Amino acid sequence: MTADILVLYYSRHGATRALARQVCRGVESLKGMQARLRTVPPVSADVESKSPPVPEEGAPFVLPRDLRECSGLVLGSPTRFGNMAAPLKYFLDSTSDLWLSGALAGKPAAVFTSTASMHGGQESTLLSMMLPLLHHGMVIVGVPYSLANLSATASGGTPYGASHVAGTGSGQKAKALSADEIAIAQALGRRVAEIAQKLNSVSPGEAGA
Repeated sequence: MTADILVLYYSRHGATRALARQVCRGVESLKGMQARLRTVPPVSADVESKSPPVPEEGAPFVLPRDLRECSGLVLGSPTRFGNMAAPLKYFLDSTSDLWLSGALAGKPAAVFTSTASMHGGQESTLLSMMLPLLHHGMVIVGVPYSLANLSATASGGTPYGASHVAGTGSGQKAKALSADEIAIAQALGRRVAEIAQKLNSVSPGEAGA
């Protein structure tokens, strides 16, 4: 049997989506674990505007059952003034029923982000995404410095989560993920999968032994 890790993201220009795919590779590098890649619809100032039921490209839109069924969650967003993007925040604001039922409590969770510039608010964005996960009772997973890429990276990558510097702040073409950014994203996905396996391998009886 396989267990799903939900990799849920919002991406406008594709950089965060590219990072999400590397997180998925990390999840699926662990035997018995499967990544479920999902995205959230955009939001609009036009209250009459509605998104199509299926996105034109990329991953399917997330459903509440994706969160209920997952064994862990990895959440990704580009930065918006040092915070997560509105579409992801809007979706998280709709999960109060999952909070009331405790559906996510005890599951591991991690975060990732992409910024246009090196100092574009990566760490504050990652921290902002952790807050609703903590309210859901999730177990926050970071990136340990035992991963050599975390000390070697000259672009993205933080102990708070995986990240990417797209380099588009001055109208430049977006950079591809660096080797270190890829390694950190994959390591984060694998770490969440490993912790999910460990948490699920202990039955209530064994935990009290």
